[in-house]
Parts: sequence; C-alpha cells; structure tokens
Amino acid sequence: MVNKVEKLNIGFFFFFFLLFRNIFHRKQDYLFTPKDETNWVTFKRQPNEHCKLMSRISKNVILVVLTLTSSAFLLFQLYYYKHYLSAKNGSGLSKSKGSRIGFDGMQWRAVKKFIMLTSSQNVPVFLIDPLILELINKNFEQVKNTSHASSTSECKVFCVPRDFTTFALQYQLWKNEEGWFWIAENMGFQCLKIESKDPRLDWIDSLSGTEIPLHYICKLASHAIHLVVFHERSGNYLWHGHLRLKGHVDRKFVPFRKLQFGRYPGAFDRPELQQITVDGLDVLIPKDPVHFLEEIPHSRFIECRYKEARAFFQQYLDDNTVEAMTFQKRAKELLQLAAKTLKKLGVRFWLSSGTCLGWFRQCSIIPYSKDVDLGIFIQDYKSDIISAFQDAGLPLKHKFGKVEDSLELSFQGKDDVKLDIFFFYEETDHMWNGGTQAKTGKKFKYLFPKFTLCWTEFVDTKFRVPCETVEYIEANYGRSTTPGNEAAHPLRSGWRR
Repeated sequence: MVNKVEKLNIGFFFFFFLLFRNIFHRKQDYLFTPKDETNWVTFKRQPNEHCKLMSRISKNVILVVLTLTSSAFLLFQLYYYKHYLSAKNGSGLSKSKGSRIGFDGMQWRAVKKFIMLTSSQNVPVFLIDPLILELINKNFEQVKNTSHASSTSECKVFCVPRDFTTFALQYQLWKNEEGWFWIAENMGFQCLKIESKDPRLDWIDSLSGTEIPLHYICKLASHAIHLVVFHERSGNYLWHGHLRLKGHVDRKFVPFRKLQFGRYPGAFDRPELQQITVDGLDVLIPKDPVHFLEEIPHSRFIECRYKEARAFFQQYLDDNTVEAMTFQKRAKELLQLAAKTLKKLGVRFWLSSGTCLGWFRQCSIIPYSKDVDLGIFIQDYKSDIISAFQDAGLPLKHKFGKVEDSLELSFQGKDDVKLDIFFFYEETDHMWNGGTQAKTGKKFKYLFPKFTLCWTEFVDTKFRVPCETVEYIEANYGRSTTPGNEAAHPLRSGWRR
C-alpha cells in the first residue's frame, strides 16, 4: 500500500514528465534542427523579428522554470530521505531481533574481557567506578530488575566515553595473584603492578618494609582497567594504598592524573555486595551504591607515625603500671562505644585535644590524661546526642554553653574515665571552640586554623583526625608538642584565652 509521501513522490515524477514532453515535442510549431552558426531553430513558416524575440524569451523562461523545479524536486527528495526513509530504517534496526547498538566500543569490550578473565580465575572483583555507579544508581530499580537477555539490545552504561573503568577486590580473597597476571597479558592486556610496604607492619621492626600489591592497571588498546586492591584492617574496614609511581615506570602508559583512586590512601566501610546485569555483563557492585559514592570524597587516610612513636618511647619509657594500663583499657572501650553511638546517629566526629595528641605523638592513649576528647562541628549537632549517650550507659556529667555559643558536653564512663565532646564553630578564616572551667565558670575561646578531616586507625578502630594535624595540635597545646621539640613529653595543661 502506497502512503502519502510516496504518492507525492510519484506525482512530482509525472509533473516533470509532462513538462518536458510539452517543451520538447511541440512539432506543430517548430523543428529542433540546428541551422548554421546562428544556432536559431528553423520554422516551417518564415519567422518575423517578433517571433525571433519571443523565441529567445521562451527559451530563457523555460531554463529558469526547469532550474527552479529541478531544485525543488531535489530538496523534496532530500527531505523525503531524511524524515521518512531514515526514520523507517532506524526503527527497523532498533527493533530487529539481535541488534546490538554501541557494543563495538572499546570501553565495553575491555570491560567484558576483564570480567571474563576474573570470572575464569575466580577473582571476586566488584565495580567501584564513580561514573558508572552514578549511572547505575540513577536507574537502579530498572537495572536491578533487568535480566541478562533483555539487557543486550543497547549499551547504555559501559559504553560512555572515559579513559578508565575502576574495579576493586579484597586481597585476602585473592588466591592466584601471579597466575592471574600472566593470563591477563596472554589475553592482550598490558598490565602494570604497583606495590609498596605494608603499613600494618610498621610497628614491628623485623617486618617493616614488607611489600604488598596496591594497584593494578591493565590496558587493552585505548581503554584501561584500574584494579584497586583493598586490604583488611583491624578495625573491620577496608584500606587501599597510595598509587606512587617508581622511577622505571612509563609515565605515558596511561593518563595517571585522571585516576579516581590512588592520589592518597583511602579507607572505606566494608561494603555488602550484590550482583546485577549491566549491558549484558554480570558485575558485583556495593549493595548501597549511594553510601559508597558518598564515602569517596571523604576517604583520605593517614597513618599513625609508628617510626616517631618508637623513637618517643625510646626517649620516654612507656608507663606500664596497673593504674596506667587500666585507664588505657577503659579509655579504649569508651572511645569505641562513643564511635558506635555517634555513627548510629550519623554524626561526624574526630579525635581532639589530648586524645589526638596521643595518637599523633605515640600512637596510643596518653596514660595520665584521665579523659577522652572528641570534636564535632556544630552544624552536625543533633538534639538527641545526649539521650543517645545516656541510652548507651554514659550519663551526662556536665553541659556548658549552648548550641549558639561554646557548647561542650561531658559524659561519665566507667572508673571515672570522662568523655569530653567539644563543638567547633566556623568563621571566615578560622575555627574555634569554647571551654568553661568547671570550678570557676570562666569561659575561654580556643582558636584553630581551618582544617579538614582524614581517617586513621587508633586502638583498633577507624577514627577521623584533622588532616592538618601539626597545625591543629600546635593551636591546642603549642609548638612544644610537635616534632623537633624534645620537651614534648608532659601533656600541656592550662587554659588559654
């Protein structure tokens, strides 16, 4: 059945056919036989001057009409092809059985080959690429309910332009590292392995310097897979190391500056995983992709300074008395309970004051400090903090100031070990927290340079500390507590305005 567009096309054809027939077959008036060099036509009757002039005009008009109509016909054909034939053919392609749009891209092919490699070797990798996880999360319900067969018509996620696709694995689950590396290269990947010393062993002189794998970068043609190696830490969290290139590494192997992970060490909660099908490929992703994505920009990790701590204890002997060891045990329990309580509330906090100094200077709790100190930004304050700590078995001992100014909370732990929480207020160029002397009621204001927060490990738990630790401690206690000042052993006390 001929549709309207095809009818118009046929109509244009007959119009031009009749037009040319009338022009070139009017034999009753003239003959198309050339006459000598004048190029005039020879008529049956002798033409007068008027007829010659009209003949010239008729020729010009005919040429103009032919040019215009031919152009119109050409434009119509172009329009017809663009808006009808191309739409028709495109619709047929997208609906045809087995059509696969976008699956010839190098990004998808590299990911497919990498998944084939890891599956064949039982390497439990999971996807952590921020761009891909965001795309999946936007259509999470649709992706989650997509079967393998129904997801292969069009590549929508793994075909987006990018230089890298990032996966991760937990190192303790990797059984055949060397064999995997060899097979990857046989499959066409060019792989680079990044190693560094294991920071978990820095505390032990005989084992410090032992190297562990931190990152793999496997390139296939123009696309690269970045495999981040997560290591388990004692606080039941995952840690990855800094991607530091050694001298012999080709800096042009891949655009290293575009990597999403490895600019600095990072710490993450151990994610639960789930398998989904994306663009016809079965992949593992964090069960809560939103939480994982939120962790990425705040994942920076700094180690305790084990080497400096050993030097500190060589100069100042550790206090091994029963009283000191009992306090350190109670303080550790109190810190872990506080961390659990505040995490449940979703409140950010960090090690502050004497507790932060103990972490920085000796990687342990100062045995004579008698309390535990935490800091919280006032914008993170929640009205149910007090009740949450009381429900955890920590009664409120003191409350100084108010939310608008100089708030400070103290909770009573076991064996007279106190938890002090200081709230920090942000100004244009600095931060401050207020303090109140319990005996006199005098108020003090402590000024700090602006700081950001990093993760660290302390008393077998993941805690935040100020990334700019030296400046923070010097603002709190003075320069005598930082490296290069051997008079740093006593914990500075006293109040400062």
